[in-house]
Amino acid sequence: MSQAVLFDAPGPRARRNILIANIVGGLLIAGVLGLVVWKLGQEGQLDAARWTTLFTSNAWVNFFLPGLQNTLVAAFYSIILAVVFGLLFGLGRLAPYAWVRVIAGAVVEFFRAVPVLIMMIALYFGLGLSQVLPSEQVPLVSVVAALTLYNGSVIAELVRSGVHGLPKGQREAASAIGMTHGQSLRMVELPQALIAMLPSLVSQFVVILKDSALGAIITFNEFLQLSRQFGAGNGNMLQALIVCAAVFILINWLLSKVADLAARRLSKRTSGRTAPGTPLPAQVGDDAPVTA
Repeated sequence: MSQAVLFDAPGPRARRNILIANIVGGLLIAGVLGLVVWKLGQEGQLDAARWTTLFTSNAWVNFFLPGLQNTLVAAFYSIILAVVFGLLFGLGRLAPYAWVRVIAGAVVEFFRAVPVLIMMIALYFGLGLSQVLPSEQVPLVSVVAALTLYNGSVIAELVRSGVHGLPKGQREAASAIGMTHGQSLRMVELPQALIAMLPSLVSQFVVILKDSALGAIITFNEFLQLSRQFGAGNGNMLQALIVCAAVFILINWLLSKVADLAARRLSKRTSGRTAPGTPLPAQVGDDAPVTA
């Protein structure tokens, strides 16, 4: 099978230069890594005592596991509420009434434009001063609400772009059998759009999980915050952060695998190939799809 390329195939001289460049680049990277490891050894960061404390019951029972639990709880609630928010306002942006589209569009664009960290801080102080919630619940509620509003707005754009990306024949066929706009949207277009944009949704869920670490700013004891506390208390901050990073990488890798699996399965059920993509910020009034 022939394969299209975007550049001329390299000749013997170009291949030799590429090989030399790869070898030189590999040696430079290996040298930098070796220098970093040597420097860490000189500073005592590779001492066994700094690593063995990471595998004690105190580290996991009092720090890592409670932090991971708080992170997963915040991410779980944020994902559920963001999907509900996204579906509600995504359908609002597709409503046949102009005033509904204007209100839904204003809400989506506002919360998509405000940085999620600013929303967390504003909600934290707002809820704290109003005293409508117990003080111990304010950090969690603030994190969940901020992640819901921001990521729900992105999901609303995914819904809108997903429906707009469907062939026009879908809506025309629904109209031909007597369906109204709302019936066509609910029963024909939205189910297909949800299937096609599922990989992008999973990518957005990864963003929610990672952004939950911003809750440390408002005293939310998530995984990164408790890992830092453990590292500061035991003099092995670097080692604690490495463990934290490894767990985040593992979780995000598992979610990415789910996205890849969903993309392969859905490619057989949709007219075009679906692939996991990272949602991109779209401009106000831009009707182009927001996935890459």
